[in-house]
Amino acid sequence: MAAETHLCHRIDGLQYAAWSETIFRQMREGGLDAVHVTIAYHETFREMVLNLERWNRWFETHSDLIMPGRSGADVRRARELGRTAIFFGFQNPSPIEDDIGLVEICHTLGARFMQLSYNNQSLLATGCYEAEDPGLTRMGREVIAEMNRVGLVVDMSHSAERSTLEAIEHSARPIAITHANPSFWRPALRNKSDDVLQALGQSRGILGFSLYPHHLQDGSECTLSSFCEMVARTAELMGPDKIGVGSDLCQDQPDSVVEWMRTGRWTKRIDYGEGSASAPGFPPMPKWFQDNRDWPNIETGLRAVGFSATEVNGILGENWLRFFDESFGPIQDPAP
Repeated sequence: MAAETHLCHRIDGLQYAAWSETIFRQMREGGLDAVHVTIAYHETFREMVLNLERWNRWFETHSDLIMPGRSGADVRRARELGRTAIFFGFQNPSPIEDDIGLVEICHTLGARFMQLSYNNQSLLATGCYEAEDPGLTRMGREVIAEMNRVGLVVDMSHSAERSTLEAIEHSARPIAITHANPSFWRPALRNKSDDVLQALGQSRGILGFSLYPHHLQDGSECTLSSFCEMVARTAELMGPDKIGVGSDLCQDQPDSVVEWMRTGRWTKRIDYGEGSASAPGFPPMPKWFQDNRDWPNIETGLRAVGFSATEVNGILGENWLRFFDESFGPIQDPAP
């Protein structure tokens, strides 16, 4: 089926699906021009490269549906060609190991986003599940400067409050929180305070709203109207041009994958994270967003709560596209 015709670019700020031709075709049916996909949670550099090899095979096999994305221009080209541009990101700094030189190598290989921490303390910053948050580490400040230099976006989606605020302040370029929601709406550990949201907006950063049920008010039973009213309230805090969607869609993944996300190599026990011991796996998605074909539902909901057509287009993708244009290349030296 051909992608639905719509005026704006549609961009999803984060997905980690069990990739398949079915999902790639659903992306096209939903009219997605670009998706930021996770290629590393706890992987070492070499393990991350193996994931790149897998994606290269998919790009070859499904060249009519997807293509590599490294710049905003690639999003526009993907739209012209009827494909979805795939942008790579890490949810943990594990692939750079303890070597700042790997930041540039990872960017050269196609990475465009890297979280400084994933729930736990890392070599760079503190995750949102730690009891104490001492902020950015010495290496964290150095790595941010290197990420700024080459055009690798700082992502603080799973990071704790002080670390996130310090990253916003320390980074010379706007940062992203690719997949989280405001804590005023759903007080999950991963969701962000008003202070973080305001600082993010004032620094020209961007927030991608998550559709992962543990981040939603009423979980899997969250209504479209509740979600869109939350988006409207957040727009008042940050500005409607600083927000987008980062669905955190984990379509078709087995429950063993969410255990890998939370547990990695750091513990022998299952960490239930934001779920409960009685339901440790992936929760059902809300009825109005089951897969990528449901993007038109979000557009309908945003219009219903009073966003203008321009604002809706921004939230659905144009804000991300502007951020891509400004963020993925090296810092340009000022003209003499």
